[in-house]
Amino acid sequence: MESAGLVVDALGRVREMVQDALKDLSPEELLSPPKPHIAWLVWHIARVQDANFSGLMERSQLWIADGWHAHFQMPPEPRDYGSGHRQTRAQVEAFTCTDKQLLLGYLDAVFSQTKNYLATVSNADLNRVLNEPQYQPLPTLSIRLASVINCNTRHAGQIEYLRGLVKQGGWFPGEK
Repeated sequence: MESAGLVVDALGRVREMVQDALKDLSPEELLSPPKPHIAWLVWHIARVQDANFSGLMERSQLWIADGWHAHFQMPPEPRDYGSGHRQTRAQVEAFTCTDKQLLLGYLDAVFSQTKNYLATVSNADLNRVLNEPQYQPLPTLSIRLASVINCNTRHAGQIEYLRGLVKQGGWFPGEK
């Protein structure tokens, strides 16, 4: 397996974790405390992946180009994805999407774009230095990919934990 295949596998597992966690959640459970709630975390995972991979592809984010922002009734703001925990408590509270199909549809569209991009990446590409002067030292493609995996995996785990709190009063992986 090429290294990019490892990234597809890792992010595919995130997607599967999210899909499994949402299966039987009610709209109220998607927004249940504590905050950030499950719905926001699903949206955030997709937004982080979209922003990063669209940037790597030097194209507009699917959020804007494919009109996902309109489906979510949100502005077409490319920096609005809660990056670096920029969103305030009020912004998280204002996110009230309970449409699982919409949340998962956006995540699926983003993951499809991710897979398409990664199909073009060779092991040699991973050492390419990205032109991102806001970071010092400049990151490589492999560092960017590791960052996306880290963020998405962390939040998928939070979703699983919150699901356990909502459904069972705690996280008990042996109980379904």
